[in-house]
Amino acid sequence: MEETMSNLNERFQTFVNGLGDRYEPYVREHLSKVYMVLGSTAAATAVGALLQMRGFLDLGVLAAVATLVLVLGLHFYKDDGKNYCTRLSMLYAFGFCSGQTLGPLLGYICSINPAIILSALTGTFATFVTLSLAALLAEQGKYLYLGGMLVSVINTMALLSLFNMMFKSYFVQVTQLYVGVFVMAAFIVYDTQNIVVKCRNGNRDVVQHALDLFFDVLSMFRRLLIILTQKEERKQNERRKRN
Repeated sequence: MEETMSNLNERFQTFVNGLGDRYEPYVREHLSKVYMVLGSTAAATAVGALLQMRGFLDLGVLAAVATLVLVLGLHFYKDDGKNYCTRLSMLYAFGFCSGQTLGPLLGYICSINPAIILSALTGTFATFVTLSLAALLAEQGKYLYLGGMLVSVINTMALLSLFNMMFKSYFVQVTQLYVGVFVMAAFIVYDTQNIVVKCRNGNRDVVQHALDLFFDVLSMFRRLLIILTQKEERKQNERRKRN
């Protein structure tokens, strides 16, 4: 047992040293800040969702409008080196309102099987950590070519969603969910490497970089929730037919 722990510790130290050799101190510091802000934004989202589910605070449509206003505000209210706290507050507010909009879906899932939420959360977290490490350990800038391709896929999916509002094809809906998970996974890799490149070019906007990753994580989590819920609904329907 001690030998196994020792081997794991050596591998971990080798991994940490490898990252230290690959990235400059200021890049490592920037990434640390981005991940800390990302984690605290996710916490704000959890608080918003819990308050909505428990009935303590339900902003309803106002939450959806607020998310749009806040994300546009963060886009146009650029970092000038003096407005960090204001933009950070806007990001946390965006995370909180995102949790409010996610609350009804989570409440519905709890009525079916609460374990779905834990499964989706675990899958999202494991995927994010794995892909982030893969992007950081890969050749620098190796996956930046994905940017244009991913934007094209997102635009195509948006057009399909508009058409599907009229035709209501279940196949298109399911395909978009599964393709969306892979697209968000690819965005995690792309955005991670893009953040490093921007940081080296002088862009140290922690809030914007955390927002980019938050979009990826939240979108993946939402899609996994829906996929797992649909599977559970099919299982429950099959059980009812048997009985």
